[in-house]
Amino acid sequence: MAFRKSKPPLPPMAFARRLSAFFAVALGLLAASLGLGIVGYHELEGLSYLDSFLNASMLLGGMGPVDLPKTDGGKLFAGLYALYSGLLFLVLTAILLAPVFHHVLRRFHFEDFDD
Repeated sequence: MAFRKSKPPLPPMAFARRLSAFFAVALGLLAASLGLGIVGYHELEGLSYLDSFLNASMLLGGMGPVDLPKTDGGKLFAGLYALYSGLLFLVLTAILLAPVFHHVLRRFHFEDFDD
């Protein structure tokens, strides 16, 4: 999507729609990541879906697993999923803050382009 420098910043309702679209993308990415963690814990560690959900959500939240992995595959998955979760936090933060920063910068610099 190209933005013209001479175009004014979005009105509040259009900005809210854009922000909600970015939020939906972030929520979808979070749900897919949680699903990946649930399936991984269920298949590799043999945990129930509820326990898998708990472990995956705790790792995504930065708290660490509740049930320590017992198999080699489970340990490898838990380590990689923990690294992925840390990177996901940064990606989700960027996705949610990008439209806000863009809007603020456009509002701040728009007057530079007035004729």
